[in-house]
Amino acid sequence: MDPMRRKALLKAAGIAALATLNVPASAVPGGLIERVIPASGERLPVIGVGTWQTFDVGTDPAARGTLREVLAAFARGGGRMIDSSPMYGSSETVTGDLASEAGLGGKLFFATKVWTEGTDAGIRQMELSYKRLRVSRMDLMQVHNLVDVAAHTKTLEDWKAKQRVRYIGITHYTASAYDEVERILKSGRYDFLQINYSLAERESENRLLPLAVDRKAAVIINRPFAEGAMFRRVRGKPVPEWAAEFGATTWAQFFLKWIVSHPAVTCVIPGTGKPGHMLDNLAAGAGVLPDAAVRKRMTLHFDSL
Repeated sequence: MDPMRRKALLKAAGIAALATLNVPASAVPGGLIERVIPASGERLPVIGVGTWQTFDVGTDPAARGTLREVLAAFARGGGRMIDSSPMYGSSETVTGDLASEAGLGGKLFFATKVWTEGTDAGIRQMELSYKRLRVSRMDLMQVHNLVDVAAHTKTLEDWKAKQRVRYIGITHYTASAYDEVERILKSGRYDFLQINYSLAERESENRLLPLAVDRKAAVIINRPFAEGAMFRRVRGKPVPEWAAEFGATTWAQFFLKWIVSHPAVTCVIPGTGKPGHMLDNLAAGAGVLPDAAVRKRMTLHFDSL
């Protein structure tokens, strides 16, 4: 870990054990902020975790050992939502194995996706996801990138009626698809929308986030760091001193607090394979969040870098 980031993490967490990446009993003093899922009233912590690339480690024992620490930090810090997909290689299997080994199966909120053409192929793929994640009922099943969305939505509505899945949703990750996302979301059939949103990719706040509120859809945010491009942009630059007013001591916290302070956002899912970074991310979901005026200041500051 970068020495400067380690120092900031130690200061934020106030736990000497973090210096050796040991997981403390409580990673987030005071607990994570929670948001309501409009379809049910159930509450979710605002910080989740994504598994794209980071959990695709197959059977490698060393890599799994590190991810075991990541998952432990996440659960002890109050995190619940863990998002995966069959397109993420071995991520579903690794997630299911580690969660089962840790006895977390009933404590996490499992979200995955269907990503194939055709009703029958979709059913086969989703059944395999259940086996890989070791669940009998999925918390959230999403149509990944709108692939054959009409066919899979029919299946998911049937499965929801039969209580095989608790919530259904749609996902995308690029502004070029927003017109189609908007058209489909207006059908009002979805409990969740997963979309990209960050200081580097703000387009979804123009129409999609307000539409999700109007349609009473919970919102999951992917690409919160624009696949690392935002960290490259601020490399060597200090977090502004005034960020301490809302508890942001690292750039990760700065970026994540900006996202979760948007009232439409239910949960953000940064991916990480490092326990220390998980603790850093979790810290962004606690304490004070920036208000509208401060969010504008954060935006102007980022744009100036």
